[in-house]
Amino acid sequence: MATRRLAQELGNVLREHRARAGLTQEELAALAKLHPTYVSLLERGKRNATLQAIWSIAAAIGVSPSRLIKDVEGRIKPS
Repeated sequence: MATRRLAQELGNVLREHRARAGLTQEELAALAKLHPTYVSLLERGKRNATLQAIWSIAAAIGVSPSRLIKDVEGRIKPS
């Protein structure tokens, strides 16, 4: 599995959950105690998320970290 593909799909999932929560990137970053640029890079698949970042973002948008991972898993076909 290409790391870039995982990062892109996680970014898509994060963006969708953030939008459903009605948050801007800046609002999400503030709630998750992350830098807005980092949130932007994650959503665009340009950075790999740390486990701590996934945990913080999940708490900020009101979902479980496992929900985010399951959503990514549902988009990627096993090789």
